[in-house]
Amino acid sequence: MEFGCKMESSISTLTNGKKRKDDPDHHHHGHRAAKRVKSKPAGADELEEVEPRISVLPDRLLHPITAKELMELLHYAALGKSNGVKQPSWCGLRGQRRIEGVNVAVVEGVSQSDFYKHYLTLRNLRTKYSNRLSFMSSNSSSSSLLSTIFSSEVDSFAQPSLSMEQKRNIKINNVLSHHPVVHKYGTTKRGLTAYVLTQEELIHGHYPVKGLPGFEDFLALYSTDITDSSPLFGLDCEMCLTEMGYELTRVSLVDGDGKCLMDELVKPHNKIRDYLTNFSGITAAMLDPVKTTLRDIQMKLLTLLPIDAVLVGHSINKDLEALRLIYPHVIDTSLLYARELGKRFKLKVLADVVLGRRIQTQDEKGHHPLEDALAALDLAKYLISKSPLKVVEDHLEDLWGWSIKEDDEPTPSSRFADVLQHLGRTVGYVGKRSDLTLHPANQLWHNSDKQVVDSFRKWSKCPFFSALSLSGFSGVPPCQDHKVQTLCVCMSWYLQDMCVVFAGPLPAGFSEKAVRRLFRCCGSIRAVEMLETTHRVHAVVEFELLEAAALALQMLNGATVQGHTVKVQRPVTESTLDFDVTLDALMSDAVNARRLYALKLKCHMTANGHTPDGKLAVNSCPSVSLPIKKCKLSDETLTKTFGRFGVVERVALMDEPEMEPNYAYIREWRKHDNSNIFFLPWK
Repeated sequence: MEFGCKMESSISTLTNGKKRKDDPDHHHHGHRAAKRVKSKPAGADELEEVEPRISVLPDRLLHPITAKELMELLHYAALGKSNGVKQPSWCGLRGQRRIEGVNVAVVEGVSQSDFYKHYLTLRNLRTKYSNRLSFMSSNSSSSSLLSTIFSSEVDSFAQPSLSMEQKRNIKINNVLSHHPVVHKYGTTKRGLTAYVLTQEELIHGHYPVKGLPGFEDFLALYSTDITDSSPLFGLDCEMCLTEMGYELTRVSLVDGDGKCLMDELVKPHNKIRDYLTNFSGITAAMLDPVKTTLRDIQMKLLTLLPIDAVLVGHSINKDLEALRLIYPHVIDTSLLYARELGKRFKLKVLADVVLGRRIQTQDEKGHHPLEDALAALDLAKYLISKSPLKVVEDHLEDLWGWSIKEDDEPTPSSRFADVLQHLGRTVGYVGKRSDLTLHPANQLWHNSDKQVVDSFRKWSKCPFFSALSLSGFSGVPPCQDHKVQTLCVCMSWYLQDMCVVFAGPLPAGFSEKAVRRLFRCCGSIRAVEMLETTHRVHAVVEFELLEAAALALQMLNGATVQGHTVKVQRPVTESTLDFDVTLDALMSDAVNARRLYALKLKCHMTANGHTPDGKLAVNSCPSVSLPIKKCKLSDETLTKTFGRFGVVERVALMDEPEMEPNYAYIREWRKHDNSNIFFLPWK
């Protein structure tokens, strides 16, 4: 599982809005600026335009981040010291007060091996996320992780005082979050396709579905994909009891405007045992002169319904069974206005409470299918036009019988999502439908990653704290152990090849010790192999570090050794064809953007001849050498030498033990966007 966190800020330039120019007297200006800072009042640094920046100690990068440590960062980033939240124990976050938003993106099925295997193609991750850490979580899915984030308890948080209106809104939200309609359909206004039953729902509800047992002789109407602009049609049927079971006696169909398209009596094929007059309103006298058959009705429906029609009915599965029809695009109002524990409202009750319309009254003898078809259609249109949340709010008490007691005091919650909302900070989730501890009003559900990304981009105003869940590779079966081991071995070979160079031709009798003496100025050498089977002497040199191999190519290629011009080159194999592209990507990687590899050049041969003792070569600028005094390479020497260009954050000498240090890593601090953090699963 891949986890990404991004913090947004409006500050995009350096302090005072200008980048400081490099000049020789820069350290003098910095000294004067340092004096001015001392005179500032305490806490003044928090008021400066400091862009949010995360810093992690180098030693901490070697250990995976736990879920608890992740919560520490998110809580502090979103709430800060002003709300009683402490700095994370494992990292530092500057400029928290400038954070305007926090975004969390979780991608299923992406591991460390996937990231490095596709390093060149994942350009956005390696350029936008300047902090990368391993993440170890006990949660097996993104929904579990995000649920943990939203429901995590905020330590040391002082509950704000709430107004009466805020308290009432909390009560209402607590009630609505458990409502079956809101839980199923969400809160926002959606198109009609959101309410059409899925294939799984049709099967589970025993609707006529092609290919299932019991529906072999049903007529399957041809249909195409539907959209939110597809036409709606209200349908209702009445049945009687025959020797073979229930059969159709009357059918009514209305279009989206309520216009009657069909209202016909139907002659059952088998002998009638009970007309069910109290329910259907059908009598023997009504059916005696009727010649219309079920087959006639089916053919008429074929001509009346367009191929993208959506049928609406109340318990419409019974109507389709009576018509012996299979049709995949249906809206069932008995499920649309859902109740607890799978219970259903009667159509008469819904029409009375929601539409203010009386149907199936005692004055009438039985049901009128045309009236029922129109009521079901209007109920569906009402909910689609008003949104599920609005319908539930308007009829919470008179339809569902739920009430909110004014004397109930809401229990203060220290859950992360609740705390943010109490402070007036918006929270949002975009992804597949998940069982999150977050109010449905703050969730947008989609079925594909493309829809998730498109929906997030279309947000006119992004929530202060937003979370995205992407399926990624979750549908791909996990690799077997031997396949993972094979991939790791291949990656190891690939990285090892990047540290190897071929050198030659060398003078006759040139020994392995002489090769080491020539190349060790570029970095620590892992192994040297002499290729004496060739006509001329060549050597294979494997360095410990990639930077050392890169410098050897730049500095020693074309050097003259005892009258021989030595050519230094990489091995050419299928796996090394992308070396140059990979090196360019590594050089521009956000992780390496502020890191230099420097070495102290002693008297040796280069392409330009002798290089004087006591000069530094830098891997990012191989043509540049910096004069230093003739002394040992040390932290103090490098800090002083490179301090002219910026504040040196850390120096790491990388030479062999018991030898004079010749090369080192220098990490310089330059102000830039460092507010994104990227976690890869620990494996």
